[in-house]
Amino acid sequence: MTTETTPPPFDDSRRLTGPNLYFAEPGAVLETEIGTPVAPALIDAWTQRIGRARAALGWPETSIVVREHASGASLAFTAPADLLYTATEVNEWAWLSALADAGIDTGEPALQPGHAPLGDDDESLRILRAAAAAERLPALRALREGALAHGLPLLLDDEQLSIGTGTGSLTWDNHALPQPGDVPWDRLHAIPVALVTGSNGKTTTVRLLTAIAIAHGWHTANSCTDGIYLDGALIEGGDYSGPGGARSLLRNRQAQAAILETARGGLLRRGLGIDRADVALVTNVSPDHFGEYGIHDLDGLAQVKLTVARAVGADGVLVLNADNAPLRRHATDVDTPLAWFSVDDDHPLLQQARAEGRRSCGVRDGRLWLFDGTAAHDLGAIADMPLTLGGLAAHNVQNCAAAALTAACLGVEAGTIGSVLARFGSAHGDNPGRLQRWTLGGGVQVYVDYAHNPDGLQHLLGLVRQAHREGGRLHLLLGQAGDRSDDAIADLAATAAANHPDRVVLKDMDGYLRGRESGAVARLLREALVRHGVADDAIVECLDETEAARRILGDAGPGDSLVLPVHGAAGRGQVTALLDRLQEQGWAAGDPVPGTGNPG
Repeated sequence: MTTETTPPPFDDSRRLTGPNLYFAEPGAVLETEIGTPVAPALIDAWTQRIGRARAALGWPETSIVVREHASGASLAFTAPADLLYTATEVNEWAWLSALADAGIDTGEPALQPGHAPLGDDDESLRILRAAAAAERLPALRALREGALAHGLPLLLDDEQLSIGTGTGSLTWDNHALPQPGDVPWDRLHAIPVALVTGSNGKTTTVRLLTAIAIAHGWHTANSCTDGIYLDGALIEGGDYSGPGGARSLLRNRQAQAAILETARGGLLRRGLGIDRADVALVTNVSPDHFGEYGIHDLDGLAQVKLTVARAVGADGVLVLNADNAPLRRHATDVDTPLAWFSVDDDHPLLQQARAEGRRSCGVRDGRLWLFDGTAAHDLGAIADMPLTLGGLAAHNVQNCAAAALTAACLGVEAGTIGSVLARFGSAHGDNPGRLQRWTLGGGVQVYVDYAHNPDGLQHLLGLVRQAHREGGRLHLLLGQAGDRSDDAIADLAATAAANHPDRVVLKDMDGYLRGRESGAVARLLREALVRHGVADDAIVECLDETEAARRILGDAGPGDSLVLPVHGAAGRGQVTALLDRLQEQGWAAGDPVPGTGNPG
């Protein structure tokens, strides 16, 4: 454990490989770590050095952004897409030099060989020029100009470059890039692409939108936190909600359309994986992940989510939730054409959209209505859409409206959208791990959901309370990712306690410890639950989430409701397979649960 009192000179330095929070081009960003406020003289010195390095490297003088926030500042500038490692070296040299000249201890008395040294600007610029020469892809500029001239997207990463997307794409290794004259431009094209982001509902909406696109007749690829899929079949498992997953998916030459889940972490770490999309959807913005990368409040988080608008041109559409206050506040910050959805078709923003001939989707008299810009279409009764659980799942009503509106913006007909809404969610395999419900013997209701933040948990528990049988007990499986702050973990526990669970089983989130030791999050949750009124003897610790789910089943009585937020993919598969088995076998409360021995 370190005993140093001098703070490090910067918290993070990283490449931005696509449109991002700061600008629409690639670049680099550095997060200061000297406290706040950051002195204007330091910012000026940093900016001057960025300018000097750009001039020495022959880079254009494009955007420089300083974003000051509660923990310091984010210092970002644009750079050539093939020179982003060099750009991070430039950023670090400029910041450390500014600190050193101001007499601030950088903690770097002697940088390692190959890095730009402090105190000798000429030698630093020589080293940076050498780094740029080694990193540069000589053929990239001409290929980018060719792609632009043909109206085609170009995707670049550390290993490959591709032009076009899906069935209209070709990919080359970076060490063997072609000359523009050798590219078969007439064989290349772009496929329809939708980006989906938000605090909650992303994966459900991606899956529903994918089902609609498949019903439309497209071979549709989608990426989400569970993996990469083509026509609903898993290609590769894992969290592919970042830019790497997007590029991999868009290079699949079987894909005729792509639906890309776009998570906050990827947006902040690297930016978007693509700089052109037909439609971008933001489902909602709610408190989550505060304190990371200089995002400390809802307004900052809304700005991060709205990064997707940078990929949507004047011919595209940004789909937003009219019921979400942060999105309403920040909608005026984007120049992209807007389409609004709501649980109320008479919402003023939807009325305004219809008056201006723009698309909208909302609920009227228990039915979902889509306005396509010229005419209104009845998509069906909300209660008949399986995803809404008879209309009880208000957040899934919003997800249905969001997916329907996004599909319409992609060009899918209303009849196709309505037919998918009428069936999607009727089978557990449609939306695994998201609001799945089993009814077992003795009237036991079991809910499996992702519910990973206070807003998502409140939606889930609110729904369960509406469907809960009087006299039954409420059992809750509770855990949180280790990268959340202590306060955020306590907030999740407060949400749980406010819904008065009779029994809480605490778990680790397999694969999400993220620096904390096993059981550390559970201890914080217990302390907060007790502080908010849950009896200590009503709280049990069982860190393996699969075993924890079995334990809850073993303790269930007639009429009980069991709420199981299961987050690990392996654990979710095991839990849902167990529930399917129990349902098939006619299991009832009080019967032994396979794998637990004594169910009590």
